[in-house]
Amino acid sequence: MMKRSTIIACGTALLLAACGSLPPTSDRAPTAASARPAASGSALEVTLYALGLIDTGYRFGGKNPEAGLDCSGMVSYVFNRAAGLSLSGSAADIARKGKPIARDELRPGDLVFFNTRNAPFSHVGIYIGDERFVHAPSTNGRVRIDQLTARYYAQRFEAARTYFD
Repeated sequence: MMKRSTIIACGTALLLAACGSLPPTSDRAPTAASARPAASGSALEVTLYALGLIDTGYRFGGKNPEAGLDCSGMVSYVFNRAAGLSLSGSAADIARKGKPIARDELRPGDLVFFNTRNAPFSHVGIYIGDERFVHAPSTNGRVRIDQLTARYYAQRFEAARTYFD
């Protein structure tokens, strides 16, 4: 297992690399993704804090790392600690309060929602960039990083929300 400090250092390097941009060219048309500004400082803090929870144990209803976290508990904990935002309730409750964004507008710190139990918005994770997200799945019982493009999550992706615009 990688140490948390190694994970945080790698995550920081990836986030900083993602902050670079190409110079504008006259033959490149603006994209829908360019309509949103780059991730804010608070959004990046959320992302880094979430990366620091990798390998934390899963616990249904868990709201802190010492006891274990479930998906909505992890999101609530991270947003409270890293951004001072109070998000509470289930994944569906958190989804209702966020601002809807298109998938191609995702920025680090945004939330991604899935239908994993034949129920709308039954799972949530924190987007970290490059089609990846941190979440607390019950499968394998640890906070981890997964790909939005992985078959399981791609088939169950429902929506994206932001709390930072």
